[in-house]
Amino acid sequence: MKAAFVFPGQGSQSVGMMNSYSELPSVRGTFNEASDILQQDLWSLVSNGPEDSLNLTTNTQPVMLAADVSIYRAWQQAGGIEPHYLAGHSLGEYAALVAAEVLTFTDALKLVRYRAKVMQETVPEGTGGMAAIVGLDDDIVSSVCTEVINAMPDTSLEPANFNAPGQVVIAGHSQAVARAVVLAKSKGAKLAVILPMSIPSHCSLMQSAAEKFALLLEEIALQPPRIPILHNADVQQHSETASIREILVRQLYRPVRWTETIQAIAAQNVKYVVECGPGKVLSGLNRRIDKNLENIALTDSGSLLKTVETLK
Repeated sequence: MKAAFVFPGQGSQSVGMMNSYSELPSVRGTFNEASDILQQDLWSLVSNGPEDSLNLTTNTQPVMLAADVSIYRAWQQAGGIEPHYLAGHSLGEYAALVAAEVLTFTDALKLVRYRAKVMQETVPEGTGGMAAIVGLDDDIVSSVCTEVINAMPDTSLEPANFNAPGQVVIAGHSQAVARAVVLAKSKGAKLAVILPMSIPSHCSLMQSAAEKFALLLEEIALQPPRIPILHNADVQQHSETASIREILVRQLYRPVRWTETIQAIAAQNVKYVVECGPGKVLSGLNRRIDKNLENIALTDSGSLLKTVETLK
């Protein structure tokens, strides 16, 4: 009975999201550890907000890493099984790297804080954006991006997240994103909406950020993964640390191929896909990708302890 653990990323954060896990000692302990490392009270931020501060990319990324890792540690402390496969959505891939012992928690925190900083600095606020397109085939969304670029040749626009069949996020210059939203609606999209994100993640506008990030990544010690990880950028497993470095750099400017990731997990005869992090965003996407998978979201301490028993 195989199980895969998947870790949510930016977009799953909310004020109070860790309240339902607060009775688990390793959760608060992990946040205390992260707060000491970053010299910032992350528990207060996630518990009390304000929301605007929590949603700053430079805060969201370390907070979500701490949240995902704290829940995974609680799983381990409760005697949960070791997953057969790991994956993380965008930022969530760093929690997978910690779980697989590729990165120490300390180094992962330093990397994601710097990753967020260079992403924020690379594209000034208001210059870039992202939009969710629902109800169009992937190739139609790609053609929408191409059509906009042909009409606006000095701008950048491309698919950034292939989240589920008929659900794609696009990213690029804000004016191109706005034009694509109108065009997607005219082509029959059920929903086309600009997301409240100033950073156009997973597109070519992030290439210079990726170059800066690569310099820090070269200084960080990596270990071969103890548990196989399916990476966002190529839906492949990498056992060599050099190729892991390369794929993490590429992840910044290449799309998140989540649909293919879950399909690849299902192809390995995995029965359970466990969302290890606050909320259940990924579980909803996964159901749309493969209805035969049993999706479990560890949304609170009760569901975590129950799932430990279910998967024994």
